[in-house]
Amino acid sequence: MPPIARPFPRFIADATQEGPPTGRFKERLDEKFAEACAKYADEAGSPLDLASIRWFPERAWGGRVWVPATGASREPVVPADAPEGSEPVTIEYFGWVSYARGEEGEPVDLRSSADFTDITAADNPDWKVDLSDDVIGEWRSEAGRGGDVTLIWGLPMVGGAVAATAELDGEVLDQAPVRDGRFTLVAVDAVHGFGSDDLFVEIRLWDRRLRQIASESLYASDDEDEPEEA
Repeated sequence: MPPIARPFPRFIADATQEGPPTGRFKERLDEKFAEACAKYADEAGSPLDLASIRWFPERAWGGRVWVPATGASREPVVPADAPEGSEPVTIEYFGWVSYARGEEGEPVDLRSSADFTDITAADNPDWKVDLSDDVIGEWRSEAGRGGDVTLIWGLPMVGGAVAATAELDGEVLDQAPVRDGRFTLVAVDAVHGFGSDDLFVEIRLWDRRLRQIASESLYASDDEDEPEEA
């Protein structure tokens, strides 16, 4: 086949190999994620509730394994920028823990990152999918072209979702099954140099009959996430 005009990297991350973390390993992940969240406790208004941590399927890329997570604040708070008289809301922490594999395959060199938001699915019943994302690397092509290698994890808010895909301008760059109501994807996003406008990833959910039941961009406005039929 001849060379293609848009050589976007596809399926760059290993598929999920393990089940949900358990035992001492889960404790280590919990501790590392809590460590990253603690930096924002004062700004958020309430620290992370360890019991609320929810782990998503792991993906391996760049010589490391990435395990996304979300968690809730211990107590509801009134955001600092909220109008006077606003009701308290539960803050959501989100981020990841990554690690390398030692000689015996054991996790070593654990690292973590986190952030928080007061905009949550609980307060937005019209959401079709609850997404979190973080840039974990860079993709560089020729002539200054490139994009952000992005870790994306989410929760379907509609019934029947069995798979998720990450699509860039009509091309599927990654796909993953929905496991225990959760999925994790890795794809290049904010791709520049292939036209006048940057290209952004679209996340799509699919049911068992391969019908699209939800679609949302990482940068979608409130009216851009309506489901479409495949």
